[in-house]
Amino acid sequence: MKKDLIFGIIFLLIVLPFLPFNFLSVIHSSFLYNENYWYLNSFIKFALLATLGECLGLRLSKGVYYEKGFGILSRAFVWGFLGITIKIAFVVYAAGVPYLLEKFFFIKNSILSMHYKDVVEAYKNNLLYQRLLSAFFISTIMNVTYAPVLMVFHKITDTHIAVNNGKFKKLFTPIKVKHILSSIDWNSLWGFVLKKTIPYFWIPMQTINFLLPSEYRVVFAAFLGIILGLILSFASKKNKNK
Repeated sequence: MKKDLIFGIIFLLIVLPFLPFNFLSVIHSSFLYNENYWYLNSFIKFALLATLGECLGLRLSKGVYYEKGFGILSRAFVWGFLGITIKIAFVVYAAGVPYLLEKFFFIKNSILSMHYKDVVEAYKNNLLYQRLLSAFFISTIMNVTYAPVLMVFHKITDTHIAVNNGKFKKLFTPIKVKHILSSIDWNSLWGFVLKKTIPYFWIPMQTINFLLPSEYRVVFAAFLGIILGLILSFASKKNKNK
């Protein structure tokens, strides 16, 4: 269909700059993967890629990429903000968990294994086991502590955007947190989003993420957001058909 073709072109144009092509190496090193601009490029990566995932989810669940009140700009802003917090979480957990493993679980060289650029470099230095174990524990601890808070926060802002018909200015009005929390479908949020996506999707995928170089972790997580958007849309359709 025409709308799918148009969206496909937009999707490729947005995703292309983040892919590891040689002709993009200058923009990657100077900005997109430059740690000096971590706050800005983290915001951009999630604002663009995670919002694409929401648009795809809407297409699968309702047959459209955009609808009145969807609030694409508001959603992009929230995802951008969350992208910054995700970058901070990655740094904190990647540094803190290996220390925890060494001091309290007696897994030697966990810290050193995370200092190597990626799992290949760790393997070359005989620290494959430590890097794999560290990546798994970083992902697990992060996803059972930080991730639920992020998901509930996103649900609250998502509801706030919907209640205000997607108007960007309304995003900055006081959020009725107590009212929204009482209206959330906790059976769905707990029964699927938390109980199933965390152990079966996020922990394995983020384990892979922490095997990668640190500069690629945020964009990898943002791409995972696209995939999760598709998973959630399928789950939504399945629940509606019951």
